[in-house]
Amino acid sequence: MALGLVLTAPAVASAGDRATTVATVHLRQLNDSGASGRGALVLRGNQVEISFRVRGVLARAPHAQHIHIGAQGRCPSQDADTSGDGIVNTTEGHPFYGHIGTSLTTSGDTSPASGLAVDRFPTPDGSTYEYRRSIAVTADVATDIRNGKAVLVVHGIDPNHSGTYDGSAPSDLDPSLPLEATSPAACGPFRLVR
Repeated sequence: MALGLVLTAPAVASAGDRATTVATVHLRQLNDSGASGRGALVLRGNQVEISFRVRGVLARAPHAQHIHIGAQGRCPSQDADTSGDGIVNTTEGHPFYGHIGTSLTTSGDTSPASGLAVDRFPTPDGSTYEYRRSIAVTADVATDIRNGKAVLVVHGIDPNHSGTYDGSAPSDLDPSLPLEATSPAACGPFRLVR
């Protein structure tokens, strides 16, 4: 499981490109999704081993997931819903968790360009899934992880309990998708282990 990474890696080392950084994440629901989770990552240079488990998500639907960077390093509250539609969309969360630094796809490219690569994100049969992957990250992602400013965001909600992404509201990221598909379901900042 994800926390096993913490047990097998050294604690946070001194600064430098070869330093090892260990961080944990506790995902909490956004948008009353019921989603939650826990995980960890180990960063060595620009190489990341990441593992986490998410539960309470919509089954048989892809869940985009990313390491977000470049902002406050925290998750928004429901008060971030500036449009008043009852949903904190990705754009409304941006001032808190920032832009996509790494797309946590199941295979292939992990750059921000794969941010909506729905065919390469976890699509669980049930309401729980585990993710584990070793990837290279960019220098800005590595810096925000080391500085405690990186945030894990899992997207995809089902507020009307229809069992699918639907609704007439379009995504703020891609109008060809419903808002439910790209809105954040769970969020958690990576916390350094000391």
